[in-house]
Amino acid sequence: MLALPLLALVAGSIVYCLLTVVAAVRYRGACPAEVENPPPLSILKPLAGADDGLEENLRSFFEQSYPSFEILFAVRSPLDAAIPVVERLQEHYPRIRSRLLVTGEPPYSNAKVYSLHRMLALARHDVVVMSDSDVRVAPNLFSAIAAEFQDERVGLATCPYRAVPGRSFWSTLEAVGLNTEFIAGVLVARLLVGMKFALGPTIAVRRKALSDIGGFDAVKDYLAEDFVMGKLVAAKGYGVILSSSVIEHRIGAQSFKENLEHRLRWCRSTRRSRPWGYIGEIFTHTLPLGLVMVAAHRAWWPWFAAAVAMRMAAAWATAGYALNDPLTRRRWFLVPVQDLANFAVWIAGFFGNTILWRGRKYLLLPDGRFEIEP
Repeated sequence: MLALPLLALVAGSIVYCLLTVVAAVRYRGACPAEVENPPPLSILKPLAGADDGLEENLRSFFEQSYPSFEILFAVRSPLDAAIPVVERLQEHYPRIRSRLLVTGEPPYSNAKVYSLHRMLALARHDVVVMSDSDVRVAPNLFSAIAAEFQDERVGLATCPYRAVPGRSFWSTLEAVGLNTEFIAGVLVARLLVGMKFALGPTIAVRRKALSDIGGFDAVKDYLAEDFVMGKLVAAKGYGVILSSSVIEHRIGAQSFKENLEHRLRWCRSTRRSRPWGYIGEIFTHTLPLGLVMVAAHRAWWPWFAAAVAMRMAAAWATAGYALNDPLTRRRWFLVPVQDLANFAVWIAGFFGNTILWRGRKYLLLPDGRFEIEP
């Protein structure tokens, strides 16, 4: 009795893989023209500790080939290990306007949003770029953003990212998944309905668009504040776009336990932020669905072969074509391993309403907000 429903799911998953290939090709379209008089930019960098590669990550922002920008940094404590890193870079790049702010403890659960709120109050420019500490970028990122914001209808641009792991099998496995599966969902959503959300690592936004949604107060209680920010900006009638500039998301080395906690946090947050979308992710699990189907009805192995072929094509389209990812090119054989691991975590994501984040336990509320568990 389960065979036909499984076949329908596998067929739907094959269609999804085909859409992924089309979406990746569409994304690699024409880039915006260069700007003759690029506007100044304000860069907001919330920090928390000295993560692996932090200095090189931040250096990539100081070394932008762009005429006018400022960088603001925020930490919670005057003892934060990121402070000496920032001070070394400030000394090395004295011509770049930069400022370091110590915010103290946040009055609400999302410490990142509180840091952004405090930095925004000191920022000088109209277009604001918010970027996480684990992001490394090419020297032309700001130029690409300025070009995209030539269109006055654009209120927010969010950057796709290529995950770069640390020296850990589990982070390598996750990076392969991010570069072949996560980005596929983003590209397919862009193809079918347009960008109605944002991705957290790097977001550029106009001050007016941010103000019109109620500022950071509108997203301060959400764990997935990036997703909600993009959704609110789009609801106000502004254009939300996927930037042409691909950034590097340095996810660092993780143990099995740390990686599992991170994945569960992501899944549970997604389930709360967009519950129907989370259920719909069943079609993204092509290989696990195919294995279950062929185990239930071996005569349908040609469907499984087709599913494997389309999954590999979709993985190449995203990692190879859209992201130019050397990791997946070298470790392509990890794709099926990652797919099975991610399927197991996706199922686990349907259960539980708590997450662990930076050593604290939080309670996820039904509407996507979160709070420190009492």
